[in-house]
Amino acid sequence: MSVVNDAFQRYQDEHSRIKKAAQLTEALLRRKTARARITCEVTHRAKDVGSFVTKAYHKRYADPWKKITDKAGVRIIVQHKGLLDDALQVVKDNLTLVGDPEDYRDQEDIDGEYSLQYPRLHVQVLACGDLVDNDGQPYECEIQIRTEATDLWARMSHKLLYKTGNTAVPRDVSRSLYRLIALVELYDLEVERGVKALAQHPDFTRSNRLLTEAEFLYRTFTDHQYRRDLSEDVIDVLLNTVEHETNYHNKLAQFAEHNRRKLEDAYRDYGPTSDHFLRHGRYVLVSQPESLIIFERLSTAKMLLRGTWEDQLSETMLNDMAEIWSVHL
Repeated sequence: MSVVNDAFQRYQDEHSRIKKAAQLTEALLRRKTARARITCEVTHRAKDVGSFVTKAYHKRYADPWKKITDKAGVRIIVQHKGLLDDALQVVKDNLTLVGDPEDYRDQEDIDGEYSLQYPRLHVQVLACGDLVDNDGQPYECEIQIRTEATDLWARMSHKLLYKTGNTAVPRDVSRSLYRLIALVELYDLEVERGVKALAQHPDFTRSNRLLTEAEFLYRTFTDHQYRRDLSEDVIDVLLNTVEHETNYHNKLAQFAEHNRRKLEDAYRDYGPTSDHFLRHGRYVLVSQPESLIIFERLSTAKMLLRGTWEDQLSETMLNDMAEIWSVHL
């Protein structure tokens, strides 16, 4: 089929640009969801060449290039159902939607045997950045928004229901898989209830809230993984330096924005993938969300920080952070 061959050749030629468009869109949404205080994971992918060709043959499109709209994709996995609309609003506020802006759910979600399927959101947008295809048109990107539980179900069902080639899945099998959606919905509701109850619980300490705020801000700079146990040890010490300051969360957010360029340089040059870290094995705190609080304290209350830090945590770790921030202790 010449149309498939032509689309295949074109996709190979443009694949690197499509991948870059997806990457830029993912980076934007990761920053924006973090600033919106949405607990989520954001990932990107460009459809691999083999999957593109397989879909083109299977669907028998007259124009595979135009009809296959998920060449670039970003997935936002939120903690529970209550965050779906919040994540969708971030997408709508920061990217240009393509097509009907209200058509977010697949028809199969509400028809026939799919009536139990848990709603998921699909949004088509113009990708972030200024990359264009061979026709001079900006790339599109499909945004999928799911809960953690829905994502687990979707990945499982995709393998069992849609990877069987031309073999029809027995109806009782497909129905049994879709009945699991009832458990998915129950799981999501209980997670949402638990998250809200925990946030209001008196034992949810100020240190937990401070670390949560620092992590949201940290995610606007980097997606490095961090050690929760180390964060808990450090945040307990840092809390003693800010406990008398009112509205410290806003002060920290303002500090992060005012020093964004300097902080970006610090995370790039001293983070866990940097030459400094790999060569010396130091600067471990740069990989931690509480690093934002340390940098802020070094700028505004360095002597209080030093006095509180002494005899509780490694002096070397604090000296490393002061070196990065060009502060003399």
